[in-house]
Amino acid sequence: MTVVGVDGCRAGWIAVRRDAGAAPSAAVFPSFAALLDALPADATVAVDMPIGLPDVPQKGGRGPEALVRPLLGNRQSSVFAIPSRAALYAHTDGFTTIDAWHAAHRQASEVAKATSDPRRGVSIQAFGIFAKIREIDAVLIARPELRRHVFESHPEVAFCRLNDNQAMRLPKKIKGAVNPAGIAERKALLCRHGYVRGFLDRTPPPGAAADDFLDAAAMMLIAGRIASGEARPFPDPPLVDRFGIPVAIWA
Repeated sequence: MTVVGVDGCRAGWIAVRRDAGAAPSAAVFPSFAALLDALPADATVAVDMPIGLPDVPQKGGRGPEALVRPLLGNRQSSVFAIPSRAALYAHTDGFTTIDAWHAAHRQASEVAKATSDPRRGVSIQAFGIFAKIREIDAVLIARPELRRHVFESHPEVAFCRLNDNQAMRLPKKIKGAVNPAGIAERKALLCRHGYVRGFLDRTPPPGAAADDFLDAAAMMLIAGRIASGEARPFPDPPLVDRFGIPVAIWA
């Protein structure tokens, strides 16, 4: 059995992988499709990225977000509300200037307001991951068989579930900078679930930050919980979008 935890990173996607009887390994891939192509067909993948897009999101987002936020206490702001599919695809070109990036954000926000109830725009943080959300969306539309193997999770929800349903006390970042105490708290928890500290302390692969690496490591544990039948989806059972893609956060 192969279980894989994935997080987006500057260079693409960082994956922490464990094969049966082997120690975990980490690698960065330029695209989500390339990552999947490097795995066995029956691998279980948990990824920190929204999967399944609503046509008209309600208050709080798609549904999963509103269910997991109360679990997280002071960490609940890490769960972004995901806007409509139309907003996600309002602008799909690359950006050559910061002005173009802000203009595209404004455009997506206007589309989001027009396709949500109540009206809600798009946060800068959520807009920053739109391209990666579209990347997974395109793969799961084109290859529906992968929907049985690729699951959405969320690092802070994962850490909470791994910590006996207690949210982490400390943030991973403060004002955009890594918080060493928050990182140490999460490393200690991951070690309680089988990681060797030396693995977690290693320098991440080029193109990934230390917090991306830890989040992917947490996702790998959730992939293991999914494969063993221990994980729970929020909501249970999952919703589906209009393409039939499941919509749930697993942990």
